[in-house]
Amino acid sequence: MSTLFIADLHLCAQEPAITAGFLRFLQREAIHADALYILGDLFEAWIGDDDPEPLHDEIAAALQALHQAGVPCYFIHGNRDFLLGKRFAQASGMTLLPEEQVVSLYGRNILIMHGDTLCTDDQAYQEFRRKVHNTWIQKLFLALPLGWRLKIAAKMRARSQQTNQYKSEAIMDVNPQAVEQTMLRHNVHWMIHGHTHRPAIHQLALTNGEAHRAVLGAWHVEGSMIKVTPQAVELIPFPF
Repeated sequence: MSTLFIADLHLCAQEPAITAGFLRFLQREAIHADALYILGDLFEAWIGDDDPEPLHDEIAAALQALHQAGVPCYFIHGNRDFLLGKRFAQASGMTLLPEEQVVSLYGRNILIMHGDTLCTDDQAYQEFRRKVHNTWIQKLFLALPLGWRLKIAAKMRARSQQTNQYKSEAIMDVNPQAVEQTMLRHNVHWMIHGHTHRPAIHQLALTNGEAHRAVLGAWHVEGSMIKVTPQAVELIPFPF
């Protein structure tokens, strides 16, 4: 009995080794799990479900095969693929979840999320996030021709990379008060998230008792998963 969590794969056509590693992960690890949860940034960028990128069809087919094998897959949007919609979810057999979800696994109530909303010290990012999550802005963007969306996405990514060069490491990590407030609001003692690319399992002292925050690693040079079983919560790196 096990449930697996992954995040921050940043799949793209330019990184075939990561894609190959993910496909092997589905065939060798996820196929034996009770369920798979993807906590955002499965893709490096997402400009709409109508994007004809062949990689998207390849990933959808692999996830659909997992679904057909009886392993449910759940998805929480990240900051790179927040426009991933129902069309792709249906093609891949994934269930879309809200940005914060409590799951009950083997006697533990665990809050799962992408993690970017916890980085409240990065006020510029949070302001940007509020804008791009506006429903009307998203509808306007998705109504644009595909070529325009590609150019806009490329410009936004370049601007983000340039801006992040001047941000401190601390400002791009989670805010401890935001973590505590979020966990208390959901009345949980376990949290799993990604986004920060700082894999670790942290022990916390909340006002209502001891708690833990498990952070997934990004798939840059190796894979990263969290395996939850009746006995433990483990952070496991593995080669592609």
